[in-house]
Amino acid sequence: MGNKRALKELIQAAMICALLIIFGLFPGIPLGIIPVAIVLQNLGVMLAGELLPPRYGTLAVLVFLLLVALGLPLLSGGRGGAASFVGPTGGYLIGWLIAPALNGWLLTVSRAPKRAWWVEFSVAAVSMVVVVDVIGAIFLAGQAHMPLTAALLSNLAFIPGDLLKVALAVTIARRLRQVLH
Repeated sequence: MGNKRALKELIQAAMICALLIIFGLFPGIPLGIIPVAIVLQNLGVMLAGELLPPRYGTLAVLVFLLLVALGLPLLSGGRGGAASFVGPTGGYLIGWLIAPALNGWLLTVSRAPKRAWWVEFSVAAVSMVVVVDVIGAIFLAGQAHMPLTAALLSNLAFIPGDLLKVALAVTIARRLRQVLH
């Protein structure tokens, strides 16, 4: 029975990885104030954190990032390669790796069977928006030679869209959990 569950979760992780690749086909929206664009791919990261156990959510994102590191142009705008991890967006990519594990762990710890939507939204917003944006801003400040405060403030432009994506991810995940269980 354990092998069957592991196989199911591995297949789900592969599907989330494929979803990340598909979301990369949508071009990013440049902000102009910082060298980081608004992308749809972080919705895939949020779904990984919402739908999969921490280990498999992280695995899905890790496989995606390994493919990017190998040079496949899977990031929004057709970017890829190891240079993506040392440029201004490198911190956000590292944050993507941490976010599903943190969100999945927080959801596992809170094991409430009928968790309120707003509670799940709050957990996801903190673990997958705040954490990614803070790690991204720290890295951006170093790469762009800007003060950390300026980098953090520039991330405020991402917050409305990210919160909308969190709401969508939580809604989709809750609906899928109802259907699958």
